[in-house]
Amino acid sequence: MTTEQTSISNIDNEEMLFERISSLIEESRKQVSKAINTAMVYTYYGIGQYIVEFEQNGNYRASYGKGVLERLSKRLTEQFGKGWSVETLTKSRKFYHTYAISSATQTKSVQKTNSSAVRTKFIPDFSLSWNHYQILMRIDNPDERQFYEIEAKRQNWGYRWLQRQQASSLYERLALSRDKNEVLRLAEEGQTVEKPSDVVKSPITLEFLGLKTDSAYSESRLENAIISKLQTFLLEMGKGFLFEARQKRFTFNEDNFYVDLVLYNRILQCYVLVDLKTDKLTHQDLGQMQMYVNYFDRYVRLDFEKPTIGILLCKSKEDALVELTLPKDANIYASAYELCLPDKKLLQAKVKEWIAEYEELNGGEQ
Repeated sequence: MTTEQTSISNIDNEEMLFERISSLIEESRKQVSKAINTAMVYTYYGIGQYIVEFEQNGNYRASYGKGVLERLSKRLTEQFGKGWSVETLTKSRKFYHTYAISSATQTKSVQKTNSSAVRTKFIPDFSLSWNHYQILMRIDNPDERQFYEIEAKRQNWGYRWLQRQQASSLYERLALSRDKNEVLRLAEEGQTVEKPSDVVKSPITLEFLGLKTDSAYSESRLENAIISKLQTFLLEMGKGFLFEARQKRFTFNEDNFYVDLVLYNRILQCYVLVDLKTDKLTHQDLGQMQMYVNYFDRYVRLDFEKPTIGILLCKSKEDALVELTLPKDANIYASAYELCLPDKKLLQAKVKEWIAEYEELNGGEQ
């Protein structure tokens, strides 16, 4: 019996045959679609390069430069059909400008460390869709752009989620929760999760819950809204989060206590307890979370698991109060949340100011 005959004999029924062939066709279509998309991205990059080289050779004049693209667009459309508008050609030029600079920077970096690489031309590695790159090339800060590109590839973000993360200032929110060296790592490695503080960002953005910022709401309503959008909430919380329970009850000395949300981080291998506060954070809230964390560490977590993390999501907080109330080695963090997308320019300014202060305190060390 041949291998093919053996394979066919293992198919139990016609329905299974249909499912297997359907799965094969769908996977094939995904691969073809991905290959076509990648080819188009390189095509747009090449088009941008030709346009830039045409301009740099003295063929471009501000007075009729747009006319060149209009005529080019018309001829390409006549030859290849729709999809070659002046806007597309302009985006292609910007795409090349954006990534040619990055390529040149990386090439120089290679040349400094490896003299044999001087003659090697760096070729960008484009593995995202054109929709992704249209979002990325609008980001002026190369460190921020590289961070989002790394995360989009690693986390398999769709372009809409990339758009949301960039609009919610994920890069700046992570940067404001880290020291200067770790800020530099964001651009080089993306978000790394190696210790408890790595899962904290400031603020947590919950605009997807649909709660109005100017209306009153209870903690239970906030909790219900989070549960209804649980998948998005876990993505907003960061890497490796899994949901275990809401209003998790435990009993101690005949008293019942309830943890609003119990999560688990599979990267850190530890429980993450989340308490929701719609009012200003108090020292009593911090003490209560400390008790929750202590209970889980002593009676719930297993020997191989890391210490429990406590996160208080609150409408407002004072860092001085948190620092005064908790011991330095406490695995507890207070993070404010916002019900609307943050002011990106304000966060960018805060990041620049924070790095400048850090450099001044450390004598300008790089």
